[in-house]
Amino acid sequence: MVDEKRRSPAAAVFDALGSDYEEAFAASGAHRASLEWLLERLPPAARVLDVGSGTGRPTAATLAAAGHRVLGVDVSPVMVEIASRQVPDAEFRCGDIRETPVEDGSFDAVCLYFALLQMSRAEQSDLLRRLTRVLRPGGLFVLATVPLDVEGFDGVFMGQKVRVTSFAAQDVIGLVRDAGLTVLSEKSVMFTPTRPDATPEPQLFLHCRREDTAPAD
Repeated sequence: MVDEKRRSPAAAVFDALGSDYEEAFAASGAHRASLEWLLERLPPAARVLDVGSGTGRPTAATLAAAGHRVLGVDVSPVMVEIASRQVPDAEFRCGDIRETPVEDGSFDAVCLYFALLQMSRAEQSDLLRRLTRVLRPGGLFVLATVPLDVEGFDGVFMGQKVRVTSFAAQDVIGLVRDAGLTVLSEKSVMFTPTRPDATPEPQLFLHCRREDTAPAD
């Protein structure tokens, strides 16, 4: 049973959206191209952490189908239930990644697709550093976000009220580098979710590698 008093705003939003989120974003060619980039570089049976794993598709499903060992972490119990049903070959946990115990150096890759936007700027910076440390040296990190220079902006996302914080594209790249990652490639696109009320949104995809050492807190 979910403790309603402790449930995060992000959990409330994505509990309400459920599979509608997957349907709205399923046509993203940039997301699938990012996964292909990762698949081409992973060792066999790689261990991958999928942060903000949602319904499990396309990220966890694509990686698990290729024989990789995927751990998905999401704050939404509804999303975790859907993902566990849709992608039985991956493992999913319900929890806040900022509080979920994860051993340093234990993953070959981290996927962080659009999971930062309801965190403060300080929380985003801290999380990037922490997730860099859970990678083995030379491990891969793929990230996607909406690169807007906004802080605590109150808006509506797919009918749900949200408070969004993000960075301009060059500042996102700076955060990633400060966390100890080398940016190997980047791609900026405009994407329109498959919804009648949707408008185009900018998206930034970064493909990175952890250097031999990562910065301490």
